[in-house]
Amino acid sequence: MLHSYDPRTGESVGDPVAPTSDGEVDAVVLAAHAAGPAWRSAERAAVLDAVAAALERNAEDLWRTADAETALGEVRLRGEVGRAAGQFRLFARVLRDGSHVDAVIDHATAEPPAPDLRRMNHPLPGVVGVFAASNFPFAFSVAGGDTASALAAGCPVVVKAHDGHPRTSELSQKVIRSALPDPALLGLVRGIDAGRRLAGHPAVAAVGFTGSIPGGKAIQALIGERPDPIPFYGELGSVNPVVVLPSARREGLAQGFAASLTLGTGQFCTNPGLLFVPDDAGLLASLAEAVAATTGGAMLTERIRDGFLHGVARLGKLTPLAEGQAGEGAFGVTPQVFTTDLATFADDLPALAEECFGPAAVVVTYADPAELPAVLDRLEGSLTATVHATDPQEAREVADVLLRKAGRLIWNGWPTGVAVRWAMHHGGPWPASTAAAHTSVGAAAIRRWLVPTAYQDWPAELLPPELREDNPLGIPRRVDGVLDR
Repeated sequence: MLHSYDPRTGESVGDPVAPTSDGEVDAVVLAAHAAGPAWRSAERAAVLDAVAAALERNAEDLWRTADAETALGEVRLRGEVGRAAGQFRLFARVLRDGSHVDAVIDHATAEPPAPDLRRMNHPLPGVVGVFAASNFPFAFSVAGGDTASALAAGCPVVVKAHDGHPRTSELSQKVIRSALPDPALLGLVRGIDAGRRLAGHPAVAAVGFTGSIPGGKAIQALIGERPDPIPFYGELGSVNPVVVLPSARREGLAQGFAASLTLGTGQFCTNPGLLFVPDDAGLLASLAEAVAATTGGAMLTERIRDGFLHGVARLGKLTPLAEGQAGEGAFGVTPQVFTTDLATFADDLPALAEECFGPAAVVVTYADPAELPAVLDRLEGSLTATVHATDPQEAREVADVLLRKAGRLIWNGWPTGVAVRWAMHHGGPWPASTAAAHTSVGAAAIRRWLVPTAYQDWPAELLPPELREDNPLGIPRRVDGVLDR
């Protein structure tokens, strides 16, 4: 049986939930698969708007249920429900815009001889399996961006619920299903064995995941055992380096770092785990003071807390810079920051750049900014990389290196917070994600669940409306090499 626990007390919440058996997984996946054809031809934008409205109507029950299992609090959880609703609305707009199908028409030519060719994206012909995250019970779980983007693409979804919030997952599924034309379009399974069965099921056409590097590797291995390879879009580990250059403004810098580090008890995939700063005693003192003024909190699960403590012990060989106040609750932790110099850091790579999930970071001091690019170039991939400077020319070489290391570059800001917008890219080189060309947040997330088909000299009567000569849907298309709206 699966139990959820209140991080404040460590006590079990509600009745235990039974894991999903192999037979039940098969039934859920096959029901979703059967619902797929009608969904692919449905008016999906209106349904996605209805899902968003349903989430907002049920926000009170949703946040209260999630708070009992995560201790994240009303403000954070209400905001996350709103974010989840916003993702569904964004993809409704994406569908109405139509550019996601990438419609292209090349008319036949006599000189040189060439056929009539038309191409567009279609939904993957199967079920999308989604493995939910622990740290976002709504925005990256059953009601999250993977679910919203896959449904928008025209794919049915089966979610492997996170064991840390099973009751929240069930309620989220119930709310979303209330707005779907066929409840089978969103299935839910529970337990490790059910996740294995889901990743290997022949009706599953792709898998999305937000979690740890070991978890992502385990899913990738399961997919590797399939007779048919399928795409795996995983968002895994990230240290999100922040580079402070000599010209950077010092006012508010330490406070901004401390706030970003400890937001949500550091349980963000965009947590700033590495901070490179000039070797300046005054700056180090202000960083130590800002961190000491923070207070920890309860981590989401006992396993996540134990992982954080293990990571802190690993960093314990470095010089402690500061620690905050201890967090309350059974799974409470204390913010901790360590420091070392650039040469020592470089000598112990990649170990010192390994993610410690939670409110912990390493501050790396340097004497000469010219030495930074060579060390930064040895870092593994991250979701974000940040530069603090007032002189763009000073940052040019560092920025050129970070461009190869992260999916989102930030200037004079902090990485926590991922806006759900058209231009967002939330991905990066391994181990930030398994597919750096794709994003799990923003309008482009829908492209993970689409595949192109080209039609050569195809009868007009059989062409999809997106490729017909009269463009009945009024979508943007590239016709004979010219973009036409």
